[in-house]
Amino acid sequence: MNYSTTFTYKIADSQDEMDQIYRLNYETFVEEIPQHQTNEEGMLIDRFHEENIYVIAKRGDEVVGMIAVRGKRPFSLDQKLDNLDDYLSETDTPCEIRLLSIKPDYRGGRIFYGLCEKLVSHCLEKEYTVALISGTPRQTKLYRHVGFQPFGPLVGTEEAPYQPMYITKQQFEASSKVFQKLIQREEKAFCPYLLPGPVPISGEVKKAWQQPAISHRSADFHHTMQAAKDKLCALTKANHAEIVVGTGTLANDMVAAQLSTFTGKGLILTNGEFGERLIGHANRFGLRFDQLEKPWNTPITLEEVDHVLAANPDITWLWTVHCETSTGYVYPLQQLKEISQKHQVHICVDAASSVGVIPIDLSDVYLATTVSGKGLASFPGLAIVFHEQEISPNKHLPSSLDVGVYQKTGSVPFTHSSNGLSALKTALDNPCSFKGELAESVCQALADAGMDVLRGKGYSPGVISVQLPAHVSSREFGDQLKSSGVFVSYESDYLVKRNWFQVALMGEQERKKVMKSIRIITEQFQQMEQGAGIG
Repeated sequence: MNYSTTFTYKIADSQDEMDQIYRLNYETFVEEIPQHQTNEEGMLIDRFHEENIYVIAKRGDEVVGMIAVRGKRPFSLDQKLDNLDDYLSETDTPCEIRLLSIKPDYRGGRIFYGLCEKLVSHCLEKEYTVALISGTPRQTKLYRHVGFQPFGPLVGTEEAPYQPMYITKQQFEASSKVFQKLIQREEKAFCPYLLPGPVPISGEVKKAWQQPAISHRSADFHHTMQAAKDKLCALTKANHAEIVVGTGTLANDMVAAQLSTFTGKGLILTNGEFGERLIGHANRFGLRFDQLEKPWNTPITLEEVDHVLAANPDITWLWTVHCETSTGYVYPLQQLKEISQKHQVHICVDAASSVGVIPIDLSDVYLATTVSGKGLASFPGLAIVFHEQEISPNKHLPSSLDVGVYQKTGSVPFTHSSNGLSALKTALDNPCSFKGELAESVCQALADAGMDVLRGKGYSPGVISVQLPAHVSSREFGDQLKSSGVFVSYESDYLVKRNWFQVALMGEQERKKVMKSIRIITEQFQQMEQGAGIG
């Protein structure tokens, strides 16, 4: 089966589609199945053509599959079975389904299910109560799988035999859900989630999540907690890590709460959505700070940071994202640490899209945050706060946001999730590989297709942002990809506003599956580009 494309399913309504139906009919029922005589035109028009409704599958402008339905008697099967009415109820409203044909390169499941799903919808709309087919014996198992039942003797010829089969309205309705599940299963078998969350997760991590829950007060829970924290520190070179039930937003609120205990003011760097969100955290806690702000995707230079810190000796903390998820831009953390040390400033880092995605050294970082999903390839629901120094509880802070409270209790001051923790620990036992080479292949394929990819020196391989031309709607583009089983990030307000979509290479990604998805993305883009030029 050829998965590397986008398919649409519709009722044929143009002359070009009809001409392709004639040719596909000929290829199948003359050349492949010797049911009709050859002709020089290489086209076969069905004798019931004027009464047929054709459901077709298209790859761009190419018809790659078809099936016909007709509700007017006599049926083709009437001419093959003398007593067809004996198999029908007087209250039945029958239709006949014929001419199933799929080009050889596209056979194997998905096209068939897609055609059937569209066909079922049409039959239910027309209020047919039973559908009849003459099925080739080679595909009897497949027809049975979707609800058809055989009846009567074989018909046709010795060279082209057929088995009469039927499906009822009740089976129609049931099979509609079956088709949807089958299509989803087929798509999920080859298409990864190219999202920053949820991310593809290994079978071992899923199994760990499904283990029976245990008490967060038990010795086993505390042992798992400590093991997970040790692995997080080893991965990032941080001195301490606290694991909290919550999201990255909660983790950054914990950083803001801790910074509220400082007497000096701060400096926040921002050149994208998530830098702007740090400003929101700071404002909610009433922090005093300056901001060094640049337009989205515009680098903030080290010289600019050094200049601001030198000119403002009352700045005691610096807060920045590491990877700006909205663009993929990565701040030079090592150099920022050196500048911070030079000016005796505590540096804090939102590393939600960095940890597990790219190598990161959090030594000498005062506070940093990440999450259990994204690059760590586990389920969402756990927030992680790294800290350089031991921190004592502070009675002036909300207990749920006090890093010191978590350190004092081994990260378990309150009810915790053993399922989430077990899954995270399992993911940390087998961390995902970094995906720099895969990202380069993805970027090259997108650029070769004519897309505007936001890349350059200092960008993460885990987040690839693409700006679409104004005449191609990112929302429509993403919706169509989703209908084809390819899941990219496009629905966030900040992406919609800029007509962007993103490919995220986080979690358990397989190169072969990723590149198949990228081919679907590029083909769909080219189709929409061509469509935009038609008046």
